[in-house]
Amino acid sequence: MRKINFTKMTGAGNDFIVIEARKGLNLKKLARAACDRTNGIGADGLLVLDKSKKCDYKMRIINADSSEAEMCGNGARCMAAYIVRNKSPKKKSFSIETIAGIILGEAKGEVAHARLSPPRDYRASVPVTVSGRKIAVSYIDTGVPHVIVFVDSLETIDVAKIGNVIRHHTKFKPRGANVNFVEQKSRTLVSARTYERGVEDETKACGTGSVASAIITYLKANPNIKNKMKAKMNVRTAGGEILEITFDLIEGKISNVWLKGSANFIAKGEYYV
Repeated sequence: MRKINFTKMTGAGNDFIVIEARKGLNLKKLARAACDRTNGIGADGLLVLDKSKKCDYKMRIINADSSEAEMCGNGARCMAAYIVRNKSPKKKSFSIETIAGIILGEAKGEVAHARLSPPRDYRASVPVTVSGRKIAVSYIDTGVPHVIVFVDSLETIDVAKIGNVIRHHTKFKPRGANVNFVEQKSRTLVSARTYERGVEDETKACGTGSVASAIITYLKANPNIKNKMKAKMNVRTAGGEILEITFDLIEGKISNVWLKGSANFIAKGEYYV
């Protein structure tokens, strides 16, 4: 039996098991077992802190189903808070290598910021057929692929059923997509519920999904604005927390995307393999 030191964290309702890399670990097998909510610690995913040759740190994200994610916004914020608490970085903003690219992290206590890689592949209107009904959705890659479906009432949406159909839709193969159902509440606030790849169910929050929801809502509401510094949109997650998203819009292109919210430490201990 091997012992692995872990920290349990949650970011706006997304929960993670945070460990530091060590030789000989089968991370996919470990994630599947440790994230099990009955026989393991229980989490949406496993975050692994590792050394990087080109950044201050490196983060790997293994979903609960053992698939590896390119990026996770709430996971990045939790990792930033973990680094500040356990590694005492010399810089306020430190770089983290991910599959999706280089991001920046900052944290103070249990509030953390992450600057994500610039979004790409924005498609404003993608026709899809769901259960015999034709609808138009939006698509954007904010480190991982996301579909946005605007709705009039979030409470009446069967997120698990409809989300699963869109997540596996032929329009988004081979990668598939996370699916966000979004209801606009005001000029600067939306509510969102997300069906996540890897978890294969609705989660209480999704960082990259909140960013995708914020950006697409802003672009649709402001079609004539091509230049705007520090554009802002808040997203209320299914868990009830409001995440703050800011970004720059320069000649129609999005950059400097920051995600801010809680990164709470829940527990730490030893996991037996």
